Amino acid sequence: MELNKITERIIGCAIEVHRYLGPGLLESIYESAICIEFNENKLSYERQKILPVKYKHHKVGEFRIDLVVENKVVVELKSVERFDPVFEAQLLSYMRLGEYKLGLLINFNSKLLKDGVKRMILSR
Repeated sequence: MELNKITERIIGCAIEVHRYLGPGLLESIYESAICIEFNENKLSYERQKILPVKYKHHKVGEFRIDLVVENKVVVELKSVERFDPVFEAQLLSYMRLGEYKLGLLINFNSKLLKDGVKRMILSR
């Protein structure tokens, strides 16, 4: 239940940003704006969180997660014409590697933001 409330608040913040800025800007602008909304709504977050990638106990690289909210929800932001399945795979990889159960893929380049939100749950 707590995760549902967090995702509702995240989506509410994203809707406010989209309502104010509209579609078609760079992802970095939406990321900065949504962080302002998170601050105003007292949501804790980490921005551009570095997540190491290991292969057989060896570090082989790292990912940068756009946002981790309340240390529970991975938020991947996009501003693209259409969702590509690779975006979902990317989010699922972040969730698996960081051991997060829930993720949101938010595409700000949508006429209605609700059409640009994809919620993903990692089943264990």
